[in-house]
Amino acid sequence: MIRSMETLCDAAKARAKQCLAVACAQDDQVLLAVENARSSNIADAILIGDEAQIRRVAAESGIDPSNYRIIDVPDKVEACRTAVSLVKNGEADAVMKGIVDTAIILKAVLDKDIGLRDAKLLSHVALFEVPGFDRLLLVTDAAMSIAPDLEAKKEIIRNAVKVANAIGAENPVVACLCAIEKVNPKMPATVDAAALVDAAKSGEITGCTVIGPLALDNAISVEAAKRKGITDPNAGHADVLLMPNIETGNALYKALVILAGASTASLIVGAKAPVIITSRRAWRRLRLHV
Repeated sequence: MIRSMETLCDAAKARAKQCLAVACAQDDQVLLAVENARSSNIADAILIGDEAQIRRVAAESGIDPSNYRIIDVPDKVEACRTAVSLVKNGEADAVMKGIVDTAIILKAVLDKDIGLRDAKLLSHVALFEVPGFDRLLLVTDAAMSIAPDLEAKKEIIRNAVKVANAIGAENPVVACLCAIEKVNPKMPATVDAAALVDAAKSGEITGCTVIGPLALDNAISVEAAKRKGITDPNAGHADVLLMPNIETGNALYKALVILAGASTASLIVGAKAPVIITSRRAWRRLRLHV
């Protein structure tokens, strides 16, 4: 299993170079991320947006725009639709969000005519390298699913397993995070966790081991699990952290980046091609890993 962002980048460099369709690319952090991917031989990019602004920002950032195909689409809605269409038509391999609201680009991704919907549900998967931690962690869903019900959580797990498989985890351990480690009917997340464990055991959810309900500490720390008297042998070994709701996911995402100094990469899974949506703060910390 890939255990660091550096190793992840090395793996990406060893593969055929990809092409990103960047919607609303007129932003310095976006262009620096794209330039880093290009110079690292990971991905080329087609820049869609206000061409005059793209060229100005590129010049101010020391980036040669002649290395990129630029498509002049000043309107942000149309820029997103153009980016998605390029992927739909096979001219690019992934959609990447520039300086535009996430809702706008997702509307294009989900469009019935030009869109890329593939799975029953699209969900956000974030990959973290936390200083001092021995492995990469996947967190889902911290950005899209507001209050997923049981069926939605099953789809979120299936999407996350695809990402875990892609970084070498053949049978990832998925921990259903809750405030406590026992089922409490007054706490729906714990009830869902137990149902998800059963769904995995019955074969309804495949390709992973699901554990829970668990609090964060005993999901990722064997010692913490032992101190709590948890006997599940997978406790403390979580590869994927399933969030009970978007508030928990958002708080954990920002705590890992801002307080713990984690590097992160994230994307939307469930479409026919990757949809790269990362916060501006994450751009500054990591630039880009695809």
